Amino acid sequence: MLNIDSITNGIVIDHITAGKGMRIYELLELDKLDSGVAIIKNVKSNKYGKKDIIKIDSITGVNLDVLGFIDNRATVCTIQNGQLVEKKKLDLPDKLVNIVSCKNPRCITSIEASIEQVFYLCSAEDHRYRCQYCEEELTQE
Repeated sequence: MLNIDSITNGIVIDHITAGKGMRIYELLELDKLDSGVAIIKNVKSNKYGKKDIIKIDSITGVNLDVLGFIDNRATVCTIQNGQLVEKKKLDLPDKLVNIVSCKNPRCITSIEASIEQVFYLCSAEDHRYRCQYCEEELTQE
């Protein structure tokens, strides 16, 4: 059995769809933190079968738009003094700014590096977004 210590003060991102934990780790740039981060993959879950969990051993800002885009079923739990003080459920963000890049080589964002990458939610059912500039569609993988 795997044993990961509990967190006294920090953030727990729970109920991550199995296999998406590393992508969240990368997009949140958790490797740049100066505190401990545990990624637990393919943990048994009664509700989902399997899930990933990320534990961050410090209270830090977490970009909820990144989390909602990658996996809107995940929950973000804030732990202080060993107690759960806040639990957030996520929604698909209406707008993504500098989270993903437009794949259209003719898009202005491919030419002008200083322009923000902006996508708007066009279909929550299909998790589809559209580039603000060229209308290129982006679907969640």
